[in-house]
Amino acid sequence: MALQRVWERERWKAVGQHAFFAVVLTLSVLGALAGTDLTTGTALPRIGPAMGLAAWYAYWIVLQGGANRPPLPYLVGALAGWVAMSVVDPALLPVAVAVLIPYWLRRAWWSAGGVLMLGGAWSWQRFTTDGSVGLRTLTGCVLATAVAVTIVCYVATLDHESHKRQRLLDELTATQAERAAAERQAGTLAERQRLAREVHDTLTQGFASISLLLDAARDDLPPNSSAARRVEQAMRTARDNLAESRRLVQALRPAPLDRTHLAEAVRELTARLTEETGIEAYAVVTGEPIALPPGSEGELLRVVQEALTNARRHAHAVSVSVTLSYLGDLLAIDIQDDGTGFAPAARHAGIGLTTMRERIAALDGTFAVESGVGEGTTVAVTVPLPVAPSVTVPVAPSAAEASPVAGTERMVPAP
Repeated sequence: MALQRVWERERWKAVGQHAFFAVVLTLSVLGALAGTDLTTGTALPRIGPAMGLAAWYAYWIVLQGGANRPPLPYLVGALAGWVAMSVVDPALLPVAVAVLIPYWLRRAWWSAGGVLMLGGAWSWQRFTTDGSVGLRTLTGCVLATAVAVTIVCYVATLDHESHKRQRLLDELTATQAERAAAERQAGTLAERQRLAREVHDTLTQGFASISLLLDAARDDLPPNSSAARRVEQAMRTARDNLAESRRLVQALRPAPLDRTHLAEAVRELTARLTEETGIEAYAVVTGEPIALPPGSEGELLRVVQEALTNARRHAHAVSVSVTLSYLGDLLAIDIQDDGTGFAPAARHAGIGLTTMRERIAALDGTFAVESGVGEGTTVAVTVPLPVAPSVTVPVAPSAAEASPVAGTERMVPAP
């Protein structure tokens, strides 16, 4: 809508400019013809060049779209036509006002100077023709020149104010769009936090209570009985679902990013994986870490969480590595494990892989999985980094950090 309004305004401005040119040219020619006998020999030398000038204007300004920025050939040809018309009849000197009309908005001071020179030239022409310039003639020339200069400056001022107002409107529109985007993001984060609280207060607490009740029931049953075995199976199922619900809460509300950035959050994930399962997990960061928007870092962290969960629950991996490579305008993340892997036909069947792929697609990145039965799994992710990053994330080295090249590669094994 804003572009349409600008286009309509420019179109009507151009129509007014063309109409003003036609009026000024017509009045100048009629003024020159008023002092003649209107025979063919006197009228044709005045009307013919005027029609040629009108055709020249129509070609360069109307057809070629030179209303906003008149081309140099138009100015050269129009001035040549004006000089020829002035030689034929000095009364056609005011035609210069029509020639300068396309420049009134863009070159107001030049146009005003041209009008002043035109007034002086017309006064000199009257002086050389009549031998003197009467007070009435001089007063009329001065007034006409002043009016023309005033009109030029007024029109230029209006155009300047119009462009200034349009810039303010564009800035206001951009600010409103940014505010709307921020409000949408805040609303999304608030909704995710609400869902996380609901899941924690209902499902998580419910699974925890079921686990406690089943634990108590198992103690009341004879050891190694079939009922005790079924209760034990039910306990394992409840505990698995309890862990899954907690993972869902973490996915909805990635707490590590509340206090740090992506690289450090990934290190915390690998350290926690080793602490909870004994899997040898570590993170490698190469390049200079760059801060991404919070929403993007949250999505990437959830992808890493999902990949680590798959390695933990399904792959039965012994070791897992997460590599973050900051490559200037690109961030590459590789999650590799030495687990059981899976067949190529089953790569796209899991809901976890589908969700990861959708998250990366929303960030305009690429997602790939390489795996084979007994060959482990590699998840490769690439996402674009900000074009002009303004925040560099400091990555503090730890005591266990190994750095082959200082400042280039950081490797943090989990304790």
